Amino acid sequence: MHLRSHGIPKITLSNGITIPQLGFGTLSVQPSREASDANAEITAGIVTQALKAGYRHFDTAQGYGTERGIGQAMAASGIPRDDWYVTSKLTNANHAPDDVPRSFEQTLRNLGLEQLDLFLIHWPLPTLYNGDYVSTWKAVTELVRDGRLRSAGVSNFLPEHLDRIINETGIVPVVDQFELHPYFANRATCEACLQHGIAIEAHSPLGHNREPLSDPIIAGIASERGKSIAQVILRWHIQRADIVIPKSVRPERMRENIDIFDFELGSEEVAAIDALDRGDAGRVGPHPATWEG
Repeated sequence: MHLRSHGIPKITLSNGITIPQLGFGTLSVQPSREASDANAEITAGIVTQALKAGYRHFDTAQGYGTERGIGQAMAASGIPRDDWYVTSKLTNANHAPDDVPRSFEQTLRNLGLEQLDLFLIHWPLPTLYNGDYVSTWKAVTELVRDGRLRSAGVSNFLPEHLDRIINETGIVPVVDQFELHPYFANRATCEACLQHGIAIEAHSPLGHNREPLSDPIIAGIASERGKSIAQVILRWHIQRADIVIPKSVRPERMRENIDIFDFELGSEEVAAIDALDRGDAGRVGPHPATWEG
C-alpha cells in the first residue's frame, strides 16, 4: 500500500499517552448503521483510502455500525498495530454497568483487537438511567484497570457532567469529544476541559458540513492562503490544540483535509474566525442536557 506521511502532531493526554491530533471520522460513511457484511466491506474500502491519504487515527462508535469495517481494513493493511489509534464509544443502550464490559468485548471482537486505544461514553443521558451516568463512568474506567483499554474519556459531556463524574469518582476523563466549530465555540465546555486538564476533541469540526463552509470571512482567508475553506477551519482547530476528526468518503477530500500542516494562520486570521462564534445559536447537533438518543 502506498502511504503518505504528513507529520501529524500528537497531543499528550493527562495519562501520558499520545493521540494523533488529526483523525478520520466514520459516522455515516455507510448507507446505514447496520453492522452487516455489505456495510463492513464499504467501510473497509473507505478506511483503506484514508490510510493511503495518511490517516492513522480512526474514530468509530458502537452506534455507527462501522467497527467491523475498520477491523477488516486494519487486518488487511499490513500496518503495525502500534501505528494505529482507534477510538470507539459506548452506545446509549449499554449504559447499565453490567452492559459496559459485555458491549466493550463485542467492540474488541468487531475491531479484531485485544486492546482499544480510547473508549468514550457517547452521551451523558442525564434524563435516563435515573440520571446515573457516574456508575457508567466507573464501569468504563474499570476497563483501563484490567488492561483492555488504554484510555477512558467521554463525549458530549457539559461542564456539570464533568464536575459530577470527577467529584464522585476522582477519575478525570482524558478526552471530551463534543460539537465545536467556528460558529459554535462551546466556550463553557472548553473552559471546563482546560480547568480539569481534559483534551478537547471536536466532532463536527467543519460545522456538520453547513454554514461555516460558505462563510465569507473564512472564504476570504482561504483565498488569500490558496487553501480550501475546510483546510482553513481545520488549521484553526489545530492551532487551538483541538483534536479533530473530519470525515469524507471522497479520496480527494480525505487528502485535502490532511494537507494542513504546511501553513499557519496569523493571529488576526485566528481572531477573525474566533469572532464568528454564535453562542448556543450556532449549535447544530442535539443538546447534551436533553438528548436521549
